Amino acid sequence: MNRKKLQFWMVLAVLTAAGAKCVSSPEFLAHYKGAPYEDNRYHGGAQKIPGKVYCAFYDRGGEGVTYHDSDAKNNGSGTLNPADGSYLNEFRMSEGVDLSYTKMGRNPAIDDTQYDKVQPPPNMFYVGWTEPGEWFNMTVNVKQSGWYTADLLYTSNRGGSISLDVNGEPATSPLKIQSTFDASDPIAWRQWHHWNISPEIAKVKFARGKNVLTVRILTEGQMNLAYFDFRKAG
Repeated sequence: MNRKKLQFWMVLAVLTAAGAKCVSSPEFLAHYKGAPYEDNRYHGGAQKIPGKVYCAFYDRGGEGVTYHDSDAKNNGSGTLNPADGSYLNEFRMSEGVDLSYTKMGRNPAIDDTQYDKVQPPPNMFYVGWTEPGEWFNMTVNVKQSGWYTADLLYTSNRGGSISLDVNGEPATSPLKIQSTFDASDPIAWRQWHHWNISPEIAKVKFARGKNVLTVRILTEGQMNLAYFDFRKAG
């Protein structure tokens, strides 16, 4: 068994064991200390399903409550994107989850190139610099109970896998992320900016009303995750 396959199955075993210890959904929601993100620009509240659930608007609550990140530094907001007083560059810069936004019309081009499979909207926040073992929560408000499928807008220069939990319980098996690497791009760092949509990457069952959706990074990492677009299955 090669190293990548071994890493995959080790992570899956850990998650399976953890899932067996998860509290029930009602108990999870009763004890959950996170809250939907909001600020003066993005008024917030629980994100709605059906609809787009944006990863960068993960819940407020801090490390170990609404997210786990491999370090306390935001490698995007306030760092790669220098603190200059602007909303885009300083978005949630004091938190550990690494955030950036899509940049258009730059020289050289960044997120609006011919290497995109799908061109993203401008100034869209996303979670990046992902590492295996990291996770984040998003409170959602589901219109109707049942099964939903989700498309994912993302980039990934080497592939990998993620999974989803709902209310503290595993809701999917590992979800394979296809690499967006394109050897024809002459700029090495732009491999992190080849946007694509993975159609119906997940099928998830929700109860009506409040739910907490957890995104877990399983293998490889270094993916940029923008949003999951949920719609009723069938």
